[in-house]
Amino acid sequence: MTASEPAAHLAQLNVATLRHPLDDPRTAPFVELLDPVNAAADAAPGFVWRLVEEGSADATGLRPAGEHVIVNLTVWQSPKALWDFTYRSGHLEVMRRRREWFERHVEAHLVLWWIPAGHLPTVGEALERLADLRAHGPSPRAFTFASSYTAAEAAQHVRSAPSALAR
Repeated sequence: MTASEPAAHLAQLNVATLRHPLDDPRTAPFVELLDPVNAAADAAPGFVWRLVEEGSADATGLRPAGEHVIVNLTVWQSPKALWDFTYRSGHLEVMRRRREWFERHVEAHLVLWWIPAGHLPTVGEALERLADLRAHGPSPRAFTFASSYTAAEAAQHVRSAPSALAR
């Protein structure tokens, strides 16, 4: 990063469709893991921020993507920090068990995008990025781990892309 380029952070949204309500005994193991996994994320190297519902310790009560869909919206200093937490920590055990609690998605359920450091993405912004990925595939505007872009590529895309209104 040069002095003329603002610092960027990586925003991440994933959505999951519950097989059963959160208060169902079949979902209890997932609910029991929420606090420890969120605490681990909060303490992970490179973690910046996560969405929580006002008055709650997590975002599971928010349902902006549908009655049975929970959202996870976080910000990280880098893709490596997010990758390490997701796949090289206790979070991996949750990932391995996700089919017990969540339906298999037939379309993209995870989206990544670059934001200016200090910006906290809104749920609306995050869902718009997911919709963009689903409609247009990966781009510097909305991508995945498998098809990632650097912050510099995203910044260049913003400078060269037509306005969002023209999309």
